This record gives sequence, structure tokens and C-alpha cells, in this order.
Amino acid sequence: MKSSSIFTLAGLLTSVAGHGYLTIPSSRTRLGFEAGIDTCPECAILEPVTAWPDLEEAQVGRSGPCGYNARVSVDYNQPSDNWGNSVVATYTAEDTIEVQWCVDHNGDHGGMFTYGICTNQTLVDLFLDPDYLPTNDEKQAAEDCFLAGELKCTDVSGQTCGYNPDCTSDQACYRNDWFTCNAFNADTNRGCEGVDGAALNSCTTTIAGGYNVTKKIKLPNYSSDHTLLRWRWNSYQTAQVYLGCADIAITGGSGSGSSSSSSSSSSSTTSATSKTSSTTTTTTTSSTTSSATCTAATSVAVTFNELVTTTYGENIFLTGSISQLSSWDTSSAIALSASSYTSSNPLWTATVTLPAGTTFEYKFIKKESDGTVVWESDPNRSYTVPTGCATAATVATTWR
Repeated sequence: MKSSSIFTLAGLLTSVAGHGYLTIPSSRTRLGFEAGIDTCPECAILEPVTAWPDLEEAQVGRSGPCGYNARVSVDYNQPSDNWGNSVVATYTAEDTIEVQWCVDHNGDHGGMFTYGICTNQTLVDLFLDPDYLPTNDEKQAAEDCFLAGELKCTDVSGQTCGYNPDCTSDQACYRNDWFTCNAFNADTNRGCEGVDGAALNSCTTTIAGGYNVTKKIKLPNYSSDHTLLRWRWNSYQTAQVYLGCADIAITGGSGSGSSSSSSSSSSSTTSATSKTSSTTTTTTTSSTTSSATCTAATSVAVTFNELVTTTYGENIFLTGSISQLSSWDTSSAIALSASSYTSSNPLWTATVTLPAGTTFEYKFIKKESDGTVVWESDPNRSYTVPTGCATAATVATTWR
């Protein structure tokens, strides 16, 4: 159990440091930051709560599953002009995907984190209506649904799923279905930095620079033209929980949900969905959202968005294991565009049309002004092009 001094310290830390937010797929929080509305995306904090050792004890209150940032008075549980009205990424049911969040260097409190999908579409629809703010009871009901739909670390074959070193076997936190951070007082790579030892400033925070925290999750056998992927991080050091959500679509599953245009609607509607971020201009489109009436796409326009800070003369390219990605030939690798690049959002992007269902490995490379090629670190990335009705998909990653 934590000592009372930790809870006292929590109140002090809150005023000086923000902490973490979901970045891949692009969360509502990230979109709020990129739109200039949220001046501290890592500051959406649920507190004071009992975050440890029982990871599921804290009631989400007004924070809800998508987060509330009191610093800027933004409730991400309700769509706005800049987030929540359409999806940012389309995935295939039962696929294993890479997800990522960003922890601030000055606010790395250790602990454990998890992801979830709520398959109760009626409940999720409450968070998709721009004219409706869910009540605290509805927010808690949704969070209970996300916890029930936990995307377990142990669902991904070969993924290391250990027990948190700050938790003992007699405590409720002793579970390896959640993802765990390193020992809070470790000599090196302490706390959540220790998940994969990412470099400082590998992601953007507004206080002390951030570290990427990358894991893989397996999506359920479920379909929805618009649902939410919820991320939750329970702090070990402080009495705080961090929450965020991303608007996604899942195709090809046997269970299905279709989002309604109003929280009071008893029937579902189908419509094309598109997303254009105000700063990254990434797009996810679908030719139709009804798998029963659409024609399955034979090819999909896959947009690769890579966040990587470069210097003058450096350019980013994409290469991979299939012919459309140059078969690992760096001399014919696909060039990414820096047309949307800014210092706060160093985005490089390229769109490649690929056959539906194709599975491949890939990497990004830097080409220096003198022609030198720099590969990002191992392992190779992997991706399967969605099958079904989607005609476009987005892959969002960060240089490693």
C-alpha cells in the first residue's frame, strides 16, 4: 500500500507537471492539442482517486473514458468541431495493432495501463453525439464496459506481459493482463520510460518532453463503423488516473454495431465517414459503412503518417517487404511529404494503394543530404491491409 505521504505529494505534483496522453491512434486529446485548443494534452487527470493497488476501483466521474482537462475546461467525452465526429483510423477485426501513448519526462509516475473496446454500441453512441454530454453515470457505465472489453496484454502471442515490480502478489494490482511500467525507483529507465526505453522527445509534451510507450493489442471479433478505443493509465506514485479515447472503425467482425446520429435514437444509421485533422490533414474514408450492402474493396489507399524530427536536407522514405514498397530497395523507396510538418507536429506522410488483405513488413528510413541511409531501429513494423468495405486506412507511427 502507498503511504499517506504519496497522497500528499500528489496534490503538489498536479500543479507543476502534466503526465500522459494517447497518441496512436490519434486520440481526441491529441487532436485537441494539434488544433491549439488544449495547451497541455498530458494534463487530463482524474484525481484524487485510489489508483493503486486496485486498478479498477476508481470511479471516472466527469473524466469519463475519454478524459476531462480541467486546465483548459475541455471535456473530450463530447465531440467538437476538431474531434469525435468521424474516425481517425480503420482496422480489421481480430488484427493485432500497435498502439502508443506519450508520458511526460517530469510526470512519469509509473504504474500500469490498459486499452479497451466497449461493444455496447448504444452506450458508445452517447459519446459520438456533438449535441449531447454524457452524464457521470453514463460515463461510468461506459468505463465499466471498456474494462469488461479489456484488450489484454496476454492476448498478443509473444508479447512480454510481466507483473509490476511495485506490486506484490497479495495486492489487486498483481495481474499481467494490464501492461506494466518499470519499477518506479529503478536506477535507469524508471517508471513508464522503462516500457521500451524510448528516447526523450520521441513524442511531444508541453512541459518536459516525452517518451513513447508502445505496445500491441488484439482487436475483438467485432465490427463498428464508429466506435472508441479507450486508453487508461493508473499511476503508482500519485493518486491519479489518466484517460483518453480515439475514434476508430473496425471492419470484418461477426459482432457488429452501427453508430446512431443521436443519443436518443433507437435505430442505427449508416453513412460514409471521413476525418480531416485541422493540422495533420490525415484522412480515413470508407465507401460505405454497411457490410451487408457494400462491395468489398479490392484495394485500399493506405496513408502512412510518421512523426519524425528532421534537419535541413534530411528526407523520410518508406520501404518494405512487398513490391509496392520497393521490396526493401532503398534506392526506390517511397518518399514521404513534409507539407504538413511543423516543429510541434513533425509529420511526414505518404499514401500507397495496396491490395486488400495484404500482410507485409516495413520500415521508415532517413536519407541524408549526402545520400547516407539511416534505418529506424528493429524490429520491422508489420501491417495487414484491411478487408471489407473500407477504401482508405491510416497508419500512424513515430520514428524509433
